[in-house]
Amino acid sequence: MSCSKKHIPEMGRGFCLCDCGPELKVEQVEGCFKLHETPWLDPYPDNIPTDIYEVRFKNTRRSYYQNVNHLNLKRGDIVAVEASPGHDIGIVSLTGDMVAKQIRRTGFTPFNGEYKKIYRKAKPYDIERWQEAISLEHDTMIQARQIAAEMGLDMKIGDVEYQGDKIKAIFYYIAEGRVDFRELIKVFAERFHIRIEMKQIGARQEAGRIGGIGACGRELCCASWVSNFSSVTTNAARVQDISLNPQKLAGQCSKLKCCLMYEYDSYADARQSIPRVKDPLQAIDGDYYLVKTDILAHTMTFSSSKDAMANVVTIPVSRVREIIAANRAGKKVDSIADKDEAPVMEEPTFRTGEDSITRFDNLGKRRKNRGRKEQRRQEKAQPDKVRTQGDENTPANDEQAKGGNAGNNNGRNRNERRNRPARAERQTVNDTADSDNKQSAQRENRPSDGESPRRRDDRRRSRHAQGQPGTQGQSAGRRTDNPDNGSNTDKPERENGAPRRRERRERNDARKQQPQGNKEE
Repeated sequence: MSCSKKHIPEMGRGFCLCDCGPELKVEQVEGCFKLHETPWLDPYPDNIPTDIYEVRFKNTRRSYYQNVNHLNLKRGDIVAVEASPGHDIGIVSLTGDMVAKQIRRTGFTPFNGEYKKIYRKAKPYDIERWQEAISLEHDTMIQARQIAAEMGLDMKIGDVEYQGDKIKAIFYYIAEGRVDFRELIKVFAERFHIRIEMKQIGARQEAGRIGGIGACGRELCCASWVSNFSSVTTNAARVQDISLNPQKLAGQCSKLKCCLMYEYDSYADARQSIPRVKDPLQAIDGDYYLVKTDILAHTMTFSSSKDAMANVVTIPVSRVREIIAANRAGKKVDSIADKDEAPVMEEPTFRTGEDSITRFDNLGKRRKNRGRKEQRRQEKAQPDKVRTQGDENTPANDEQAKGGNAGNNNGRNRNERRNRPARAERQTVNDTADSDNKQSAQRENRPSDGESPRRRDDRRRSRHAQGQPGTQGQSAGRRTDNPDNGSNTDKPERENGAPRRRERRERNDARKQQPQGNKEE
């Protein structure tokens, strides 16, 4: 029965003390901790009766002790055990046959062939003294870090563990190389008045002590269940065809991930059945070069080009063995793909640029540029439509200027043909009147290569409808007495009024000379 009273848990030891009953009890902290075990052999009777028990302390420190007094012990009991010097307080973690399996797994060897002893179950006095020692650990760690920094030592004090009788403390430190801490021990002993023991731990042990969430989204293996760290090398990633990117292979401890070794044996066994292809496979249609190997699927991919992915074919390992045997015999196969079996199609991966953190930065610019390109493409594909729209808009402006109905397109074209001689005469007068305006008028009225005058007039009329600068569309809206204003909108503005009056007189004279038969249109 669990206690309803809330107690402060001791996370480093994975329990909290409950003093609600007649005696102190230990309750495990809920969560995933490496300190907790699964006694999967408890429902079964012990095959080999033994008096050896596993007792755990803070973090990953465990040891094996002998129950010389034949105490009735079970998992979770707080016991006083032998230490050097004095005694220590720990919690019974394993009993029975599980202890023997753990000893064989860890390779534990007792000192001089004798196990240390379990004295007794912890008394209230032992537990109170033990709690006092636990309360000093954090402050001692902070002070120890300050002392080490003042002495200029290249080390980090990771944790401090007091012995149950408060006469000894273990200082766990992290260092890249060898550290001479003889003077440091003397300073610690004078400051804390205890016996000092220094124990070096690695980055993996430090990560397991701190904990955290891995790249897989789960709690770190070293913080939850891994107790023995095996050596991890880059060869494990190479065998499994994993990218040798240090950022992906390293864990939170800045070392290679422990999970690289989980499937290493499976890949190593599968590689033994895959042949080594040193030379290209020879076929009648050419040589094929090895591109990649799928170890678990037992397939190999070949390409007809050594430097590019051309004519990619994926075939099983058995077919590769047949082709290699035929090539060694001096024969070339008709095709590397087996006719009886359908070729294995590769699935697209779509992994291009997925690891880049800047892949979405220029997305907005790309969309804008794409929209502009599409708009230009549509304008080029439909030039006639744009001109037609310009022609449709021009009569509307003429109607507003005249206040009446204009003629249809045929009538407007006839007026344009009728007014061409007059326009040529006006251009001649303008050339003789002003030399500066002559060059601009020639530049404006000069037709492009292969462009007819009619097409040129249509283009100018569309410009006039759109209101482009440099045209006489504004002045055309003010004149109401000229029915043919739209054809004269291409004339540049004059700085003085004399050329304008001259042009007006010439225009009126040209209208008088026109035949009267065209007016009914």
